[in-house]
Amino acid sequence: MRKHLWTIALSALLCSLLVPMGTAGDKDKKPNPATKAEPRKSLQPDPDWLKRHQGFVDIAMKGDVDVLFLGDSITDAWRGSAAKPTWDKYFVPVKAANFGIGGDRTQHVLWRIQHGELDGIKPKVAVLMIGTNNTGSDSAEQIADGITAIVKTIREKSPTTGVLLLAVFPRGEKPDNPARAKIAEINTRISKLNEGPGVRYLDIGSKFLQSDGTLSKEIMPDFLHLSAKGYEIWGDAINPSVQEMLGSKK
Repeated sequence: MRKHLWTIALSALLCSLLVPMGTAGDKDKKPNPATKAEPRKSLQPDPDWLKRHQGFVDIAMKGDVDVLFLGDSITDAWRGSAAKPTWDKYFVPVKAANFGIGGDRTQHVLWRIQHGELDGIKPKVAVLMIGTNNTGSDSAEQIADGITAIVKTIREKSPTTGVLLLAVFPRGEKPDNPARAKIAEINTRISKLNEGPGVRYLDIGSKFLQSDGTLSKEIMPDFLHLSAKGYEIWGDAINPSVQEMLGSKK
């Protein structure tokens, strides 16, 4: 009987040694929604969104993309009539492709590049601006972690691609809009990615603001999305960096 009890005790000890030791607080640690790569409406993926994603995958498989834009509706609208003159001026000549989708959050862009949008192409520059759609539900730290995961994935899938990481653009008419403070914290956090290889951080947000820190309807009609003038400002502001990054990889 004693031998039997000793055998049980020894087995229990061995099993406990095989279980990985956790750190304090692991049980309380919640998953970060901003870094969980998922398609839109993950339980029942949006067919229109998936169709657009597949269209980008098809473009990628054809290759011949030197500059890739990734983001949400603000990037998506580069293909609209307001932005077209600036796009044609600066980005058509450098073989740019626009993979922006309205409504996307960090987790959606992450899922997209993990599921084919970087297959077949090795862009010289990826212009990334994402995160504003997360601000209503996620913390600045979570959003910054999501952006970091995207940058890391781009670099892992295409090590020769330089990432031009744009600060999240300001939103809300007045400087004291609650979203402004969160965006400032996000940008402070992601600015540190500039220290990594192949990543250039660029904050052009101040170029959209008036001298008193307000946003005008002339530049952002709804204090979030850009007008034709807003896209002119964006294109003019990033073109030197895009050209430098392209030149450094020739």
